[in-house]
Amino acid sequence: MKLLAKLNLVLVLVFSLGMSLIAYYARNFLMDDARQQVLQQAQLMAASASATKDYTDQEVSPALEQTPEHNTTFLPQTIPFYAANSTFKRMRATYPEYVLREAALNPTNLDDRAQDWEADLIGYFRNSPGQNQHVGERPTPTGLMLYAATPIVAASGCLACHSEADLAPKTMLTHYGRDHGFGWKADEIVGAQIVSVPMSVAIAKADSGFRSLLIGLGAIFLLTIALMDAAVYMIVIRPLRRVSRNADAISKGDVDLPQLEVKGKDEIAEVTASFNRMHTSLIKAFEMLNG
Repeated sequence: MKLLAKLNLVLVLVFSLGMSLIAYYARNFLMDDARQQVLQQAQLMAASASATKDYTDQEVSPALEQTPEHNTTFLPQTIPFYAANSTFKRMRATYPEYVLREAALNPTNLDDRAQDWEADLIGYFRNSPGQNQHVGERPTPTGLMLYAATPIVAASGCLACHSEADLAPKTMLTHYGRDHGFGWKADEIVGAQIVSVPMSVAIAKADSGFRSLLIGLGAIFLLTIALMDAAVYMIVIRPLRRVSRNADAISKGDVDLPQLEVKGKDEIAEVTASFNRMHTSLIKAFEMLNG
């Protein structure tokens, strides 16, 4: 095998190993970064929902409770959870894959009843009192979704409407009925706020970045091999070929060849100078024998 082929084989092996390691760690990094970006979106949505609920509880509800309609008609706009859900339902008109759920095991509004996987999350929080957040992923028909869930705890203010049906406002009973949404206890985990954000866009960007990285590394690899081949040919192979040609000619009796030019002070130059000295010594030896 030629020297240049051996060098290329070594370079291919080294670069292949390096690219494999880089690809492995780069993909993990890009996917982790994509997941963190999606998680930040979910946390931002959760913070927005909390701000909406606080605003409703502190400003909207007190104002609506002073209106004459409040005594005769149930106004869902006074409920913080209703306000948060209504806000995000409007947002879903533009971003249909983003979902906010205030899921409960025994809600007043049956639209908020927990689905099976949501009930499992509520059970997780009940069995793990110290956990304030749970982040996970789940497949859906539209792609992989990341969800961030936080527990909903029945505060003292919730019990005025949810402890016993007889204590609840009559307008609420007229609107929702007496069969559900009651029996809550103070400081009990009754539900979970679950924000779901699609990961498809972030994963697509990560895959695109990963492909660009591999293409860039491949181009650098090919350019490096080309430059290394050119450098090895100019610095090593071409000078050694001149030495080899002259050695072959001298071995066939042609000792009157001119001396090879010595360039530089590297190992190739030392080999060339040594060959010239051997050539000179051989000429002198022939002269002595013929002499």
